[in-house]
Amino acid sequence: MSEHTKTIQNYLSTLKTVIDNFPIADLETILAVIEKARENDKTVFTCGNGGSWATASHMAADFSKNTRMPGQKRLKVIGLGDNVPGLTAYANDEGYDRVFAEPLITLMKPDDVLIAISGSGNSPNVLQAVETANEIGATTLGLTGFHGGKLAQAVDHSLVIPSDSIEMVEDFHMIIDHILVICLRS
Repeated sequence: MSEHTKTIQNYLSTLKTVIDNFPIADLETILAVIEKARENDKTVFTCGNGGSWATASHMAADFSKNTRMPGQKRLKVIGLGDNVPGLTAYANDEGYDRVFAEPLITLMKPDDVLIAISGSGNSPNVLQAVETANEIGATTLGLTGFHGGKLAQAVDHSLVIPSDSIEMVEDFHMIIDHILVICLRS
């Protein structure tokens, strides 16, 4: 057996353990918040950094397109990092910590929803977005891993992936996206 085979088998075995310990009730709470936002014509905002931004952007695309069903309201979604010129302008003029908070000040209304994604739970710009959303009166949701970091404590509802592997945390954040889309479409 090659070293790569052992690595692959170990990764897949560990994924099974994370699945067995997955916090389903936390995901159901997040789903309920998003369903309520759709029903009440509220906007869902997403944010994250690096791989977490890729997930946040993917989530915004999936939520806006793949949850459309005849007879159902459409889910309004904005990915806060999808406007790259705006993001870089805020980073340059206000500081990178403000790249998500500043657009929220302009766009967010009370009872909207922020989905904040941070593998470590300690990304300063994600935490500032949560702080801003909380001040506005939005519902804040956090997807994180490890032990939740500061994010798990700052949001109204968190889902902490029970893993200390950033790769597995990011894997599961994408799985969460797809589970939510399937549930929102049903």
